[in-house]
Amino acid sequence: MSTARHDLAAAGARLASLGLSPGSSGNLSIREGSRVLITPTGTDLSAIDADGLTVLDLDGTHREGPRPSKEFPLHTAFYRRDPAAQAVVHLHSRHATAASCRLAWSEQSALPPLTPYFVMRVGQTPLLPYAPPGDARQAAELEQLPFPFRAALLQNHGPVVSGTSVTAAVDSAIELEETAALVLALGTLPKRLLTAEEASALAAKYGTPWTG
Repeated sequence: MSTARHDLAAAGARLASLGLSPGSSGNLSIREGSRVLITPTGTDLSAIDADGLTVLDLDGTHREGPRPSKEFPLHTAFYRRDPAAQAVVHLHSRHATAASCRLAWSEQSALPPLTPYFVMRVGQTPLLPYAPPGDARQAAELEQLPFPFRAALLQNHGPVVSGTSVTAAVDSAIELEETAALVLALGTLPKRLLTAEEASALAAKYGTPWTG
């Protein structure tokens, strides 16, 4: 079994143990050169069969294995737009999904710079307009957005996060969920956000996307 397959199965088990993939929701992928390994449709992330993953080309062509998750266009769009992306996590985690049902904080980010860790580990997270799950047009919009990002919220749907490794993508997805939980907990209460200067300094230091 390849290391990539093992890493993907371990990532699914970790996310499921944290309660971030209810039922058979969510899907994971990892890039192996010019191919993508992705969880098949209907996969329970707590029990990924590392030997039963689907293999796609970067353009989404199905090469091996069972039918892929219908969200595969989002995964391949991230890989095509960002050569540094080596793994993608899509979840229906409760708080990030709830945040996806709210209006975006700005054009570049659905969530504000509430904590330094959100800026350091995730960066700006645009809200993509609603589309039915698996809609290739939404994936095309993600691929073509003209500013940098490594994570997005799909309106009324949930988060999709990329990373330079499976571990990085999982950690970013967890941080995004925690930030969304904080935003929802604070509600309409007065709150202090990081200033533009503070957020920009963190983004520059940690190499994350934040354009304000």
